Amino acid sequence: MGDLHDHHWLKRRTVLAGAALFSTGVRALAPTVIHVAAYPLVDEIARSALPMWNKLHPDVEVRIQTRQYQDHHTAMTTALSTSGQLPDVMVLEASFLGRFAQGGGLEDLSRAPYDIGRFKDRIVPFAYDQAVNRKGAVVGMPTDIGPGTMLYRKDILDRAGVQEADLTASWDSYIAAGLRIKAATGAYLVGTVQSVKDILIRSGIKPGEGQYFDKDSNVLVTADRFVRAFEVAREARSNKLDARTVAWSNEWAEGFKRGTVATEVTGAWMVGQLSNWVAPKTIGLWRATGLPEGASVSYGGSFYAIPRRSESARKQMAWEFIQFMTLDRERQVEAFTKFDAFPALLDAHNTPFFEEPVAFLGGQKARLLWRETARKISAVQVHKQSAFADEVINTELDKVLNRGKKIRTALEDAKRLLEQRAHR
Repeated sequence: MGDLHDHHWLKRRTVLAGAALFSTGVRALAPTVIHVAAYPLVDEIARSALPMWNKLHPDVEVRIQTRQYQDHHTAMTTALSTSGQLPDVMVLEASFLGRFAQGGGLEDLSRAPYDIGRFKDRIVPFAYDQAVNRKGAVVGMPTDIGPGTMLYRKDILDRAGVQEADLTASWDSYIAAGLRIKAATGAYLVGTVQSVKDILIRSGIKPGEGQYFDKDSNVLVTADRFVRAFEVAREARSNKLDARTVAWSNEWAEGFKRGTVATEVTGAWMVGQLSNWVAPKTIGLWRATGLPEGASVSYGGSFYAIPRRSESARKQMAWEFIQFMTLDRERQVEAFTKFDAFPALLDAHNTPFFEEPVAFLGGQKARLLWRETARKISAVQVHKQSAFADEVINTELDKVLNRGKKIRTALEDAKRLLEQRAHR
């Protein structure tokens, strides 16, 4: 299985795990059960790895509990605050990591017996750094990442006489291309201007800063990148270039199915979503490219974490499972080839799969582009109020778009509200 290095590594881990179990007095005859809480796709990736896990650990059963994305994170918040129904392993999405990272409810994986630092060089740098909280604790092990990308419908661009470079040269040229596309084909440039705003507020974050707060919890939402994000979103909306749908709604998906939306700015994982369930019949019509103005941003990603108050006797095995899913090249490559989960493990970045043409993208070798982007992304500091800040900024953007509120006023109001919450 895998190369020799992986085989020895797994064998060694298994022996160590057996020794650890034996030393804690657990009889090998009594099967240990570890509970893993996850959301869709990560749960399937874990399930597909179970046959190999069972071969290596016949006496350790892994039970995976799935909830829908939002429900899962709500349930994990409740479990951590009440210490009830705690799983041994929980999966957290990057945008929720901040909320969970600061409270002390998760194990610090930098400490013994975990010592995650010894694996740091094997992980995509920004993903590892993203799991480090303000106190220097490492609260999660990255398993997949979301390099930012633009997806576009080549057939729609061809009909409008628009080139790829027109979309990517700058945000202004992206809007100008949208006007030409709309005039020539009737298609919208994008499903929702929120996605444009989401990319722009992630662009140009200085090292050591977060998306909304700096390391000292100072609020950053009046910075130029927020002003620019709101301006571009307003320009797109006032020219009727977005379909005004809500991401992940049926109407949003219909836009992709019917070819009434020409582009999407998102994470590379979106190709898997489009090809598997959102718009599989549009195979071959899409292409991927970089984001406007060469922006290198991260958009999504998943982390494995261990709750601090979960059953201590099972923590060794929980950590064993996390390493199996994140540090074994074969597992990471399988997650990428079968489920489009872009690997956080650098060893998995030299698989020939990167060179393979992507049928959904008309045979384009897009994974090479995403690999390059992944190496340029810098980490964004996590903050416990990031999810709340998301809501505040979205609300203020709605007021700008729908009620004509001035951008500077909207961002000042957002700043005031966030300052009240920042130090809670």
